[in-house]
This record gives sequence, C-alpha cells and structure tokens, in this order.
Amino acid sequence: MLEEAKKLVQGESAPVYTTSTGCPIYNSLASARIGKGGPILLQDFHLIDLYQKFDRERIPERVVHAKGSGAFGTFEVTKDITKFTKLKMFNKVGKKTPMLARFSQVSGEQGSPDTFRDPRGFALKFYAEDGIFDMVGNNTPIFFIRDPAKFPVFIHSQKRDPQSALRDNTAYWDYLSQNPESTHQVMILFSDLGGTPYGYRFMNGFSSHTYKFVNDKNEFYYCKWHFLSNQGTKSMTNEEAAEMFGINPEFGRQDLFEAIDRGDYPSWTLYVQIMTPEDAEKFKYNPFDLTKVWPHKDVPMHEVGRMTLDKNPENFFTDIEEAAFSPSHMLPGVDVSPDPVLQVRTFSYPDTHRHRLGANFEQIPVNKPRCPVFNYSRDGPMNVTDNQGSMPNYPSSLQPLAKEYHEPNENHEKWVGEVTYHMDEITDVDFEQPRAFWERVLGKQPGQQDNFVKNVAGHLSKAVPVVRQRQYKVFGRVHPELGARIEKSTEEEAQKATKTGNKVVNQGNKHMFEPAN
Repeated sequence: MLEEAKKLVQGESAPVYTTSTGCPIYNSLASARIGKGGPILLQDFHLIDLYQKFDRERIPERVVHAKGSGAFGTFEVTKDITKFTKLKMFNKVGKKTPMLARFSQVSGEQGSPDTFRDPRGFALKFYAEDGIFDMVGNNTPIFFIRDPAKFPVFIHSQKRDPQSALRDNTAYWDYLSQNPESTHQVMILFSDLGGTPYGYRFMNGFSSHTYKFVNDKNEFYYCKWHFLSNQGTKSMTNEEAAEMFGINPEFGRQDLFEAIDRGDYPSWTLYVQIMTPEDAEKFKYNPFDLTKVWPHKDVPMHEVGRMTLDKNPENFFTDIEEAAFSPSHMLPGVDVSPDPVLQVRTFSYPDTHRHRLGANFEQIPVNKPRCPVFNYSRDGPMNVTDNQGSMPNYPSSLQPLAKEYHEPNENHEKWVGEVTYHMDEITDVDFEQPRAFWERVLGKQPGQQDNFVKNVAGHLSKAVPVVRQRQYKVFGRVHPELGARIEKSTEEEAQKATKTGNKVVNQGNKHMFEPAN
C-alpha cells in the first residue's frame, strides 16, 4: 500500500483520502451539522470513526523496555559452528537471514531521555526459513537477579514512587542494598563503561542467560551469545550525558536513524561461548547464574557471523512498537537451559505481548514467520490469516500433521528431587567478579575508578541514611577501599544537599518511610 501511494504521489495524482472502510471523503475537516452553527449529527460516520480510532490509537507501553528504537537488516554466517548446533540459519557459511533489531532502556518509560543511566535492551528477531528465532539480551553480560520471583519487585524499586510518582533513590538503593547479588551489574551500570551508551550503534549486546545448542547428533552444549559492535564501544560520562540531555534527549534514536539513512550501516559480530555439559557440572560458578560471567580465559569465544542494519522502519508503530520478542521463540538447534530466570521469561514475554497486542500478536506482520504455520490453535480476536483454512483443529487421523524428531540427548538433564522453595543465598563468591571489575577493569583505565565513585555518590546521596549505610557495607565486601571511598564521597554529597536545603526527593528532607526521631 505504501509503495502504491508513493507511485501515485510521484505520478499525476495523489492518493485519495477515504474513511477506514475506503469511502472517499471530500473534506476531511468538515462535520455534518444542522446549519453552519448548529449541533453535530451522529450520522457523520467519518467524524465518529475519526474519534473512535483516535481514542484507541495508544496501546499499553511495555512494562520494561518501553523506550526503544530499531531497524531491519541481515545476518550473515561467517564461521562454521555446525558441530555445536543444527540451527538452520547457521548451517552454511555465507547464509543470510533477514532480521529486525530493537534497542531499548530497561526501566525508563516511553518519554525517557536516551541519556538516562539504565541498562539497554538488545532484542533481535530473525525471519529464518523454518520460523521465528528471537534473541533477547542487554548491553551488559550479567543482570541484577538470579531468582525469578525478584524481578517484578526489582523493577518496581527502579521505577516511580507509588505516592509521588517521582523517581525515588531510597527505593532504588533500598532494594539493591538488600540484594547484594546485584553488585556486579550495579558496578557496570554506574561506571562510564555501561550505564550511558553513546547511542545504540556503539554498544554491545549479550545474553546473560544460558541457552542450549543442539547439533544434528542430538548432542547439546550450553552457550551464551555476544554481539560486539564493529563501530567500537563508546559511552558518555555523567557530565556528557547531562549535556546531551539538554541538547537532544532523543539522541540515540536520531543517531541510529540518520546513520542508516545516510548509508552508514552499523554492524555487530556475533560470538558464542560454548560449554559442554561435563564442563558445566564442574564449573567454578553456577553456569545458570545471571549475576556471573563466564570468564573468556575459561570459556573461549567462537565467531558465528555478522549482523548489519541497513533499513529504517517505514512506520515506527507497526515496525517497532508492535514488534514482540521472546526467548521462547526458538527453532530446532537451540533450546532452554536450566536457567530459572530464562524459564520464567519464556512464559512472561509472550504473556505480556498478548496483553499488549492481543491473542494473535504473532500474526502482526512484523512478528509473522516467513514459513507456513500449522497447529491446532484457531480463532481469537484479530485473527487476520486464513485461520489454517479447512485443516482439522485436532489431531486428525484423516489429515494428520507430519512430525520432525528434535529430542536432545538427555544424559545430563535427568532431574530427581523434592519440591523446595529456594532462593540463592549470598556468599563471598558473589563478590569475586565485582572485585575483579573494580581492580582489573576500572583500575586499569585512568580516572575510571574516580568516575565510578563520583557517579554512585551523586545518586546514592539522595537515599536516606539507613539505606546508604547498608550499601556502603555491600561495596565494602567488594573491596575495603571501594566501600570507604563510596562512603566518604556520598556523605559529602549528602551534606551539601542538607546545607543548601534542596527539597528534591531525598535531598535533605525526611523520606516518607524513614522512622521518626
């Protein structure tokens, strides 16, 4: 339809304005009235239709990852990894698969600035020959949680106060200080390396989740994927982000769109880390713990291919806002691991899409697979396909559906045990990787430890004293020097706020949940 409209505009005549059912309208801004100054008539279908559509043109924004941008492109295989997976889109060097990428903020709302300190989402949809394959991840290789029941309350603590609807630094740090397994992610987030990326083109994408690859011998391997930017990585300091917010709060969205529009196509190289089941059983960390990385010296990277984004959306709403990604959208050759958060998300993602977009969200063009779909599901609101025609909607002996065998080797996944209600406990092991990040990453880059302390102090100082003190102890378990430096700098910032009488939430004034003296 869009191409037809473009041809008409470029030719002798422009597209004709019509109602939503195709009836031509002479004056779209006029209304049926009794006389020139009289009341409106209900019989004016175009006017009523206009308002009914307008009143319903917003859909619920995503609870997380609400603010985002995206583009279309192609993934091309550059290395042979068929010994690990029978995924068809990876089965031949040089093979190309069309795809969609969406980049987003995790906790910010639709109107959040692109410079907001927040993890970034990195979601990919591959239109493979045998169906849809979605990869979902972030711009950091780890995450805040490893127990799935914590996710909703964690997100609540990062959003807005239920009474004031303001950002609440006390709630933010109150949650984090009580759940120290989040420390590794917090340190990356408040460093200059991951909290405020310089737009979307210069950030990397990771699966903090562990997946399974299955090969054509039905052997399986555990894997994590990493998309590394071929433009290099680039981030903003606190000061640079604040300046960019004043200049252009839509910087990331504009930068991506204009780069593609001028032919400067961004690209990323996909690498995977591969671990055998035998290695997983004796690995020094729980390989399914989202708060831990797999050190590259222990689990090397294997190149897979390159994705290139070369086409902007034609319509942002239909191409990006209605795009629905889920880690449950898998194909033969990739499967779910025992990662508990991943297992819950395979339910949660499609469930939120059905709430946001409807029961048949997979039929929306941007989400629709490029191959035939046959099963026993039918009907539902907004079913816009042929509804599988006359095919039986039950397992019929007269018109049976064929089956393919895709069962993996089960030797390493036999589970026997009693039902328990388990939450991982905090141990000294949880501070090993944050300590390495402080000493070996930030410590080797001039000024980065200082910037980290400054970034945390500016934010943490707006929390109430009891929460601040608890968080100092968390950082002290990472490294005594870090805890001491954070406490000193944060308390100095808190004192400044008290002296100036700043009435911004949690700057010198008592918090609503703080005990009375």
